[in-house]
Amino acid sequence: MRRLFQVAFKISFTLALPLAFGSCDKKETTKQPNVIVILTDDQRWDALSFAGNPHLKTPHIDKLAQEGVFFKNYFCTTSLCSPSRASILSGQYAHAHGVVNNFTEYPVDLPSFPRILQDAGYETAYIGKWHMGEDNDNPRPGFDYFVTHKGQGKYWDTEFNINGAGSKEIKGYYTTVVTQMADEWLKKPRTKPFMLILGHKAPHSFYTPEPKYAGTFNDVRIPYPASAFELDDKPEWIRQRLTTWHGIYGPLFDWRKQFPDSSAEAVKDFEAMIHAYWGTILSVDDSVGELYKTLKESGELDNTIFVFTSDNGLLNGEHGMVDKRTMHEPSIRIPLVVRYPGLTPIDQPVMVSKQVLTLDIAPTILELCGAPALKNIHGQSFKRLVQGDTTHWRKAWFYEYNYEKQFPYTPNVRGVRTDDWKYIHYPTGNGSTDQHMAELYHLTNDPGENKNLIDNPAYAGKRDELNAELARLLKETGAEPDRMPLDEGIKSALPDQKIR
Repeated sequence: MRRLFQVAFKISFTLALPLAFGSCDKKETTKQPNVIVILTDDQRWDALSFAGNPHLKTPHIDKLAQEGVFFKNYFCTTSLCSPSRASILSGQYAHAHGVVNNFTEYPVDLPSFPRILQDAGYETAYIGKWHMGEDNDNPRPGFDYFVTHKGQGKYWDTEFNINGAGSKEIKGYYTTVVTQMADEWLKKPRTKPFMLILGHKAPHSFYTPEPKYAGTFNDVRIPYPASAFELDDKPEWIRQRLTTWHGIYGPLFDWRKQFPDSSAEAVKDFEAMIHAYWGTILSVDDSVGELYKTLKESGELDNTIFVFTSDNGLLNGEHGMVDKRTMHEPSIRIPLVVRYPGLTPIDQPVMVSKQVLTLDIAPTILELCGAPALKNIHGQSFKRLVQGDTTHWRKAWFYEYNYEKQFPYTPNVRGVRTDDWKYIHYPTGNGSTDQHMAELYHLTNDPGENKNLIDNPAYAGKRDELNAELARLLKETGAEPDRMPLDEGIKSALPDQKIR
């Protein structure tokens, strides 16, 4: 992937070029920058052409990377929609902001970067999938203009509540509809700087591409990943998950009608699912192109912090799993691209390899906007990191996920990731000994997490070191005592239809 990125964009890692960024600082204006955050749903880091996908072409998002910063190692701290979205807004871990599942509202008294910007004189808007509070589509604090819907929304003909006027069906393809609404809002005359978050449904299941993209990948053959068949050193719960809602032999979000099916022929259903997943992202790329064009025509492009990211990643068959929630790389690693000449010159694109988290979005945007900082947060601004200062940047962080009775296919997860290592364990929730084998991976030598070293005596010291680091991070971030639900085991029943 590194070679593809460098060849395509002629990029070298430019953290050692302070002179370039010094000249950038001299050109900064006193005019406050605008902010646009494009937030997709369930987009893994490599579901973009510039990130190395050989089949999925995303020229408009690629252009943002060509003119900005690509964060090669960007992660969510909980791979689940609502908790991760709350972390993006607040800069806090899920255990601190309290949105630990997909059915909890963002606390009305919890500060967020949109509320800070609104108080600082920005005109603020949210359009699209909010997904914090399953049955609530009313406006939320911090936004002058707010458009969302209940639950997951639909790829076609979603019922939107526009600024509290009540739910009303709007005909059309979701991505196109929210892009048009965002475009119209951006074109309004205004005297204030603006902040817009556009929340896409794509590429969340059930994957439904626009008709023009429905057959784009028909000729691309996609087998199950090799790791799906190499589970001997993995915990038993992963094998138990194979035939469930979140396993490769299960229904695959309705792409497989007869299940479980472990036959070789059933890979055709898996292939169709991946084709559709990629197809929805093509429309997202069109959306980015439309908003880029609008900003350019209005003269605001270079005065806008343009962020493209997602809430969490997605397992597409790795280790025999689909969906997210786990701490494996495809589940937690997500795209992040930031274009803003006040951060990096547009003719000097940058690739950052240090670990950056969803927790860092809020403090970075506020610093770049010259707005007051959020207090008591766990994230940090990456402005100085991008501009060459790597001192005091994190070397480790921890991951948390709580077992869900509504989706009983993943245990409680607590783990720590460093630049080179990952340790994952699965607490029971009642203080008793873990009922699942832990996992230990040397990511430098094994980026695919194919060899679990947890039972290798040669790495006992590393396991103990990372376990101690996890305990330190939990204490440091106020997660001790670590409260979590009881792990009731992997179950095979399908989730309730209305919450899928």
